[in-house]
Amino acid sequence: MKVLKFGGTSVGSVERIKEVAKLITDGERNIVVLSAMSGTTNTLVEISNYLSQKNPEGANEIINKLEAKYKQTVDSLYSTDEYKQKALGILKTHFDELRLLAKDMFTLFEEKVVLSKGELLSTNLMQLYLNEQHVDSVLLPALDFMRTDRNNEPDAVYIKEKLQTILDTYPDTKLFITQGYICRNAYGEIDNLQRGGSDYSASLIGAAAGASEIEIWTDIDGMHNNDPRFVDHTQPVRHLLFEEAAELAYFGAKILHPTCIQPAKYANIPVRLLNTMDPSAPGTLISNSTEQGMIKAVAAKDNITAIKIKSSRMLLAYGFLRKVFEIFESYRTSIDMICTSEVGVSITIDNTTHLKDILDDLKKYGTVTVDHDMCIICVVGDLEWDNVGFEAKAIEAMGDIQVRMISYGGSNYNISMLIRQEDKKKALQSLSNKLFANK
Repeated sequence: MKVLKFGGTSVGSVERIKEVAKLITDGERNIVVLSAMSGTTNTLVEISNYLSQKNPEGANEIINKLEAKYKQTVDSLYSTDEYKQKALGILKTHFDELRLLAKDMFTLFEEKVVLSKGELLSTNLMQLYLNEQHVDSVLLPALDFMRTDRNNEPDAVYIKEKLQTILDTYPDTKLFITQGYICRNAYGEIDNLQRGGSDYSASLIGAAAGASEIEIWTDIDGMHNNDPRFVDHTQPVRHLLFEEAAELAYFGAKILHPTCIQPAKYANIPVRLLNTMDPSAPGTLISNSTEQGMIKAVAAKDNITAIKIKSSRMLLAYGFLRKVFEIFESYRTSIDMICTSEVGVSITIDNTTHLKDILDDLKKYGTVTVDHDMCIICVVGDLEWDNVGFEAKAIEAMGDIQVRMISYGGSNYNISMLIRQEDKKKALQSLSNKLFANK
């Protein structure tokens, strides 16, 4: 069994929906996880904003526009009047529920109900289209098995137990359709998974069902060894370790959020990134198996601020770094990179909301300097310290670029270098030429 997840753009039009229907009816036993049609969630957020501001007129205007858009989709998607009427009945049920919410007191609970409508609509319309095409499929309501606990974390035991019970009810069925993103919380209320959205749902379902593979279908052509917007002649990356994928995601690559693929990693289920616009392409496989002795990719993270604290009180002292870190913790500001010497510490952050207050507090402990408009370049691959020369290649490529900080050794998969943002394109091209020219 495989789990196939399709994002909003993959089901964002009638043509895309029909293409997805072809992809998922391949004869294998599949669980298909669908997001809301592209643009729907943003519109539902807008409706929620009107309702929270006690403006039902504004909300109803947006509801009517969204319903009209879906009616156009229905008219083009189905070929028979019978199924068009069934689809219009589905629309009426969900949009009437939205209108009822405009008449009641609007709380966080009602907001979650509003936001769930996108996935409920896309899956119901897909299931109905499959029925019209005489495809044997079953709609699995995510609200029947996807649940979080009192800490808002997925209840893995409950999910596995409920999902397996439902699947066992349909032993001969090969195709199941379910919603991503939405769930129930520990109190039985409609909620959502927050981090990772539908990708997270796919990973959790894959782990619960013991899937052989999880496929994440998007309109992005897998993962490349560099950003095509800045670097010429980029190449696709065919295989990544889970840890390598996590490093790239953190440093800005358009790839899965690290949290959302944790269940797959722990269950040792490979995740494959595929492109709905080019279904025949092999995509990028992410797994627990590594290709030793290879540098895989380069990513960049913009809008970085570097802070240096210099103080002779650091020399042979203990507790100094703890005091520094506590300042960032008190302002809920995470640190990206850190480098230390006997009398100084350099730190980078990407959230400057509380920068002035942080700097004022740091000045109690030493002389503080700040560099704005910086960029972190991240080189990812098999960078175990006994792979002699790998770090030297990366640094050699930066030979004529000013490097403010280098972080190496904190991870077996990453070398990070801090440079001026204006040097990013030059640095990425130089690294690409040096590290991937012979591939």
